[in-house]
Amino acid sequence: MPYTPILATLGYVLSPDRKRVLMIHRNMREGDHHLGKYNGLGGKLEANEDVVAGMRREIMEEAGIDCLAMDLRGTISWPGFGKHGEDWFGFVFVITRYAGSPLEHNAEGTLEWVETEKILDLPLWEGDRHFLPLVFDADPRAFHGVMPYRDGRMVSWTVSRV
Repeated sequence: MPYTPILATLGYVLSPDRKRVLMIHRNMREGDHHLGKYNGLGGKLEANEDVVAGMRREIMEEAGIDCLAMDLRGTISWPGFGKHGEDWFGFVFVITRYAGSPLEHNAEGTLEWVETEKILDLPLWEGDRHFLPLVFDADPRAFHGVMPYRDGRMVSWTVSRV
């Protein structure tokens, strides 16, 4: 069977001093697959956009800010991750410069600045603890991971860097 994942972006906006990251605490919508968890910003790509345009659109929609500079840190394949077992494939960015002031909240939750070194202390998806250190490390190489999920739980994690 061909792999036909939902394509998505996932972005982490750094503060100007690069010591904090803007996270969304998904606490607004009952029945949200991510309810109670902290996450980066992002979402599904639209048919007419590339991954950079999609990341910029999602950051504007979710945080009200304009991305001026960003780095692709890696990609992750999430087979079985969706609420109904859908496959997802994400392009993971760090936004290093932006214009505007971030919103305090959106329809999905509260936006909060979190110290980058404390991000793993938050209630996150189990799998986020594996790839988030790669997002914020000093290695300039992109990472490419596969993280299958079954019944809402991470099954395994493999990653390579080039």
